[in-house]
Amino acid sequence: MPLHDRIIPYLKRAGLYHLARLNAHWFWLDEPLVSAFIERWWPETHTFHMPFKECTITLQDVAYQLRLPVDGHAVSGCMTDFHMHIEGARPAWEWFEELFGELPPPDKRKLYTVHFTWFHEQFRVLPADASEETVRIYARAYIMMLLSTQLFMDKSANRVHLRWLPFVARLDDMGSYSWGAAALAWLYRCMCRVANRNVTNLAGPLQLLQSWIFWRFPMLRPPGFDAFFFPLASRYTFIHSFFQVHYVLYLKLHTYVLFLQLRWATYLPSSDVDVLAVIHPEILTEEHSWLWRAVTNLIYFAVIEWHQVDRVFPQLGGVQHLPEPMLNIEYLHSKDGRGGDRWFPTYYRTWHQHWDDRVRSVLSVQRVPDPGPSPEYLDWWHRVAHRILSPGIAFADPRPTQVPDDAILRGSSQAPTRVPASDMPDNRRLERRRRIGTRATDRDWRWLDDMM
Repeated sequence: MPLHDRIIPYLKRAGLYHLARLNAHWFWLDEPLVSAFIERWWPETHTFHMPFKECTITLQDVAYQLRLPVDGHAVSGCMTDFHMHIEGARPAWEWFEELFGELPPPDKRKLYTVHFTWFHEQFRVLPADASEETVRIYARAYIMMLLSTQLFMDKSANRVHLRWLPFVARLDDMGSYSWGAAALAWLYRCMCRVANRNVTNLAGPLQLLQSWIFWRFPMLRPPGFDAFFFPLASRYTFIHSFFQVHYVLYLKLHTYVLFLQLRWATYLPSSDVDVLAVIHPEILTEEHSWLWRAVTNLIYFAVIEWHQVDRVFPQLGGVQHLPEPMLNIEYLHSKDGRGGDRWFPTYYRTWHQHWDDRVRSVLSVQRVPDPGPSPEYLDWWHRVAHRILSPGIAFADPRPTQVPDDAILRGSSQAPTRVPASDMPDNRRLERRRRIGTRATDRDWRWLDDMM
């Protein structure tokens, strides 16, 4: 949908203006590359298990790549029963008609969703003589489309959910929410779902994922994209679909990712002089950057995911220590908002309280000139990590396991104190995964052995 000048002030107040600028161009997904990285995703730690260490997308990356606000109220509430939980609200479709002036025809509605095409037909062109109230209606329509496509797309890929009505009803308050934390929670959940063997499609903010790969692993970037702006994801909005979506190409990329080395990864894009020249300096201040170091939960309605930056200290400029045991949140992974609507801030009171106390979860990172893993970490990683997805009997790991000299010179690092959180196991889910399997079980590895 075109970005009209008169709705830009509303987008700026909502903290979504830079995201809307990315929406001005088509984004093409490099499916083989993303698939190769998804194969390395580990749901228990919310990290990619690379040959040399763990890495992941953090709130820092969300701020750099999309320029979304990461601090603020949790994006939560209820899904449809607004009149039961929100003061001054109406039943869903009555409230929709009040905010947009009309209802979609029955063929454009399905349960509590509206088809994209209705928004395109009704709100694509803003009249030149539109009143300010009409501009607000168009701003609501644009924001609902933006959230449903750029950040929180589901696998239907063509519908807008009414869950956004309480937010667009109060446009001036939208800037007080942590859209970055909600987007990252949804991306984590989507990648965790794909880890199940019977799930084949990936949704979520994939532009964030692909841009993160290109920035963190420069050797995987497509050629010819030297100029960039802020937010950093704008560098790749002009990519055309020249990628050959072919299984053989996926195998090549999978093998290439398998043999990535530590020296090929970029820990801090912000240390690049060219990046510093375009990045907005206010996001580098402590007022905005302290939350990047927080080990806390991320919230998006019924989605609760864990922000485990203690496992990726080099991305924040420090030395990686031996990580603490991972938190078991299998119970939370089994929740997706189905089974009746509820007021999620009450249903997940403990986790909302943890987000409200996020300042207590901020870790102290001692920045060093050469961030990377400590020798103790590398020794542990070579012993316990899932560096190769295939069983050990498929083929021997040809990579050396000795600790390099630069890691020894880097020295050791002590694990910072972390606010404790309770495990949330789900025995039913564990049993189901044992019965159905995951992407790493019951698989014929002959094809990978042949490719190697």
